[in-house]
Parts: sequence; C-alpha cells; structure tokens
Amino acid sequence: MIKEYQALISDETKVNAILANTSAYLNENINQLNWVGFYVNEDNALHLHAFQGKVACTVIDFNRGVCGYAARNKKVTNVPNVHEFDDHIACDSASESELVVPIIVNNELFGVLDIDSPILNRFDKELETTIVEIVKVLENKLTQLFSK
Repeated sequence: MIKEYQALISDETKVNAILANTSAYLNENINQLNWVGFYVNEDNALHLHAFQGKVACTVIDFNRGVCGYAARNKKVTNVPNVHEFDDHIACDSASESELVVPIIVNNELFGVLDIDSPILNRFDKELETTIVEIVKVLENKLTQLFSK
C-alpha cells in the first residue's frame, strides 16, 4: 500500500490535489470507514480541507475533540470507542472509532489526517502503523514542495 501511495503522489505539485487523492486513496483501500480527510492548521485552528464522507465540521479548535487533542499534542491518537473520549465532536453519529495522525512539515504542525469508522476498535496496531507510514510519505512530499 505504501509504494502504491508513493507512486500516486510522486509527480503531483499541488497540495490540494495531493490531499484530495490521499483521502480518496485511503477511502478506497481501507474498508469499514465512514470519513477520511484533512484538517489544516490555519489561523490557530484546524480548518477542513479535502475529504471523503458526509458533510463535516469546518473549523475545529485545538482544545476540542480528538483532532484538537492530536494536533496540540502532536501525537497519533487512536480512539477505539469515541463515546468514551471526553469532548468528542460527532460530525457523523455513525462514527464509533477514530484515528487522528498529526502531519508535521518543517517541524511545524501542518494539520491532521482524521479517519472515522462505524466499527468499534477499527484501527488495530497494524492498520495504525500503515496509516502512520502513509502520513510519513505525505510529510516528506509536503516538505519537498514547501522547500522549493
């Protein structure tokens, strides 16, 4: 999955296209998801960018929800049961579990990849590791683009 993803974004130079195709790629290749997308750090908040799924919250404060927690701590956050996470933001009531991976570019928070599933405990260690590896590929690509 990693090599296929690298090939998908290797020649792309537009950030929006990379984020859009990344969310589509993950949505198509990982089953039992109901939302995959990006929130980008702008104006001291997380702003909705490319995604696959139902209509979503457009701005998330760093002090709110799983995305805010992952962003402010710059830490992968795997929530097996979102109903047990204080201050979970339920954009889709069908969501049962959530994985949020911070995206760090040039030592700064670029944003987060947010993935929701209607299945409890959907993101086992193997899947989490794969998604984190995909984010590393994305971070390297964005670092390249922003260095030009």
